[in-house]
Amino acid sequence: MRQFSVSGMNCAACSARVEKAVSAVEGVEQCSVNLLTNSMGVEGSASDEAIISAVVAAGYGAKVKGAAAEKSSPAQETAEDDAASASIAKRLIASVVFLAVLMYISMGHSMFGWPLPPFMSGDHVMMGLTQLLLSAIVMIINQKFFISGFRGLLHRAPNMDTLVALGSAAAFGYSTWTLYAMIHAQFLGDNAAVEGAMHNFYFESAAMILTLITVGKLLEAKAKGKTTNAIKSLMRLAPKTATVLRGEKEVMIPVSQVKKGDVFVLRPGVNVPVDGVVIEGSSAINEAALTGESIPVDKTVGDTVSAATTNLSGFLKCEATRVGEDTTLAQIIRMVSDAAATKAPIAKIADKVAGVFVPVVMGIAAVTLLVWLLLGESVGTALTRAIAVLVISCPCALGLATPVAIMVGSGVGAKKGILFKTAVSLETAGKTGIVALDKTGTITEGKPVVTDLIPSENITNETLLSLAFALEQGSEHPLAKAIIQKANEENIEPQSVSSFEALPGNGVRALLGQTELIGGSLSFIETKANVTPLMRNQIDALSAKGKTPLLFVRNGELLGVIAVADVIKADSAQAVKELQQLGLRVVMLTGDNARTAAAIGAEVGVDQVISDVLPGDKSVAVQSLQQTAKVAMVGDGINDAPALTQADVGIAIGAGADVAVDAADVVLVNNSLRDVAAAIRLSRAVLRNIKENLFWAFCYNIIGIPLAAGAFISLFGWSLNPMFGAAAMSLSSFLVVTNALRLNLFDPKKNKHQK
Repeated sequence: MRQFSVSGMNCAACSARVEKAVSAVEGVEQCSVNLLTNSMGVEGSASDEAIISAVVAAGYGAKVKGAAAEKSSPAQETAEDDAASASIAKRLIASVVFLAVLMYISMGHSMFGWPLPPFMSGDHVMMGLTQLLLSAIVMIINQKFFISGFRGLLHRAPNMDTLVALGSAAAFGYSTWTLYAMIHAQFLGDNAAVEGAMHNFYFESAAMILTLITVGKLLEAKAKGKTTNAIKSLMRLAPKTATVLRGEKEVMIPVSQVKKGDVFVLRPGVNVPVDGVVIEGSSAINEAALTGESIPVDKTVGDTVSAATTNLSGFLKCEATRVGEDTTLAQIIRMVSDAAATKAPIAKIADKVAGVFVPVVMGIAAVTLLVWLLLGESVGTALTRAIAVLVISCPCALGLATPVAIMVGSGVGAKKGILFKTAVSLETAGKTGIVALDKTGTITEGKPVVTDLIPSENITNETLLSLAFALEQGSEHPLAKAIIQKANEENIEPQSVSSFEALPGNGVRALLGQTELIGGSLSFIETKANVTPLMRNQIDALSAKGKTPLLFVRNGELLGVIAVADVIKADSAQAVKELQQLGLRVVMLTGDNARTAAAIGAEVGVDQVISDVLPGDKSVAVQSLQQTAKVAMVGDGINDAPALTQADVGIAIGAGADVAVDAADVVLVNNSLRDVAAAIRLSRAVLRNIKENLFWAFCYNIIGIPLAAGAFISLFGWSLNPMFGAAAMSLSSFLVVTNALRLNLFDPKKNKHQK
């Protein structure tokens, strides 16, 4: 997806206009415009120039995101945000100063009898002219609303600024016309008409509307800035320099100059500059910045380190493996940014409404004016109702309802090691009904280990393991590696064998001096040695637990049994329980035989086991499950990629193969199965927040517009002053953004959120 920065947008009507214009460009397959980040994601073959031209033709500006001019540090981005907020704040302060004087003259004097300067006291025309000048100054200070609003009209794409500009201009225009009428009445000597005209001035409304909307814009800008804090904080984690070895000398260089294969050094307290592998030393690394886990991870030769994590204790030499945009940190930032640049399906409702919102509101305002005039009300009263309709309507609340929640939710997930690639995956995860779990590497560790040693009579554990080690050290089979690892842990010295022979489907054979050693399955060993009923019962018990029994023979004598198994992760059973508490059906997919699969499934407590599934058939199994509910597939291996793609939501364990991560919609950085439940909890919380925001945005406008139009006057005597309408409009978007910010308090890993 190509991303662009779009300038000039100020409400949902603007983003809908841009999206419609770009979608009409030949070659554009999909377009998503984000009002919150002023960004646009485009998929298709259309050229950048054609896309930018369409945006410009719609009345807005655009440039390719990521271009040289666009690249900026987090500090620069923060400075730009602060500068924008400071500009709004200056406008607000200047507006308040002149508005205060205007309100003193227009309302303080007329309503409360506050004194005026002698040269103005009693001179209504002078008071009117002063109000005109003061309100005109406030309008000039906030000319941005008029420029943007009327430009939108000229491009036949009215926006929120159009509503504000029309409301303020109508109040100012009517008041100016009244002032001319007052001057004419004074010329005629009609003092009663002059004094009566004073009550038809709406200069303070024209200025107050602009000031209150500016208050809302400032609050909104401050709140919106907080929604992108997650990405900014991630970007700030990246070190600016790295200490690399050039020959025997240590040289400090900018991180951007570090190349793959460079050797860099880490001293205690230093942040890791790029992804790498330890080639010398040992230490504890704090990975909380990427995984959300506060417990340090011990690292030694051969272990990987990631950019932005912190070396706590020892001295390390590492070889750079991934630099620049390829580091884990860069990928996380890109995923969060991409999620924010896309749209959730639920946003389509608001988009459809926003596309026609402003023209409909302008039509309602015109009808309101006409109806009140036909009912015999004065022009001032009818105009007041129409202006109230214009200024209370808020398309921004609709436009921000979804993206702010998506942005905050994605940021919360990133801090906890849960990465949603798109807004669609963030929404869909919460609607999941079935979770399909791959066994190897997901429920289990994915690496066989020795679990039991059962020697025959007169044979010790050490003898059994030593001879098995001697036999298996020439084998590449995963089960053999488990025995080799166990022997190394027990510090057993290897013995050399000769005439090693692998017997496919049966086992292995070799000579230790003149002694014949054989190892293999029960069915094979039974042809080589006597297996007692007691030993057979123990073997059956091991098999029932999902373990693989390997039997070993020395010169026709059974030495004993070594059981090997892919051990279940410590948190797998708890993870399954948490998923079930969320009301989800948990299914295990595995290529194991039915007996082994049933044993593991029973141990972790899944609802259903599907065994004997070939790698290529996992996607078929997922497709079958999709007949009853939305399915989330969780896997880590290359053979899981088709199933991850087939599922409604593909969830990849972060430590798995890159292809699995690429095929997935959600990536769990921590390699913990419990994070699947956390991801679903977070998705549900975000979806709930979006619904709350949309409910507020729709209800606010559905109730506020009729109230402003005077629809409730005959029923309840309710009416609305345009100034209160402007205040309500200015706060509506702020409330939506603030509600989304509550997600920062949500901890998806806590069970208290179980429902």
